[in-house]
Amino acid sequence: MSLNKVMLIGNVGKDPEVRYLDNLSNPNAGNTKVATFTLATTERYRDRNGELRENTEWHNIVAWRNSADVVERFVKKGTQLFIEGRLRTRSWTDQSGQKRYTTEITVDNLQLLGKKSDNPGAQQNDSQTNQKSAYPAPRATAPGPGPAAAAPGQTADQPEPQEPEIEEEPSDDLPF
Repeated sequence: MSLNKVMLIGNVGKDPEVRYLDNLSNPNAGNTKVATFTLATTERYRDRNGELRENTEWHNIVAWRNSADVVERFVKKGTQLFIEGRLRTRSWTDQSGQKRYTTEITVDNLQLLGKKSDNPGAQQNDSQTNQKSAYPAPRATAPGPGPAAAAPGQTADQPEPQEPEIEEEPSDDLPF
């Protein structure tokens, strides 16, 4: 058994680069979209003298297909992201004949974080295209009167159905 899993929360270092790769084996399938960008994660700690120190690590991120669509539409320099993916190391020979290596994170899951006002990609996209935001409107979770508390298929005027109360046995004193 093996596991190759990476989870990162950080800020995008520069605007993503989006490319389309030709599908030579099946020309009718269309082009495959790939987005690449860097993500910075910063560790803050106090040294022996009590001074605050920072250590920033830069990660090369590669997003394919649907994830690349999200990156293209909403991710810009400064966007805070949660990335879940896997490590991949590639090698190639450069123009001078030197063997080169790079380690990348291939995206499996990508989520926009932070407030909408903190995301330059969502702000720019909203103002340019008047599309729906990447951030859905929050759902009401607290019960109570009013339209925000209405369950799907109900109006605010209808009473919310009550769930039957379940009595716990008094002998059940488990701590969890």
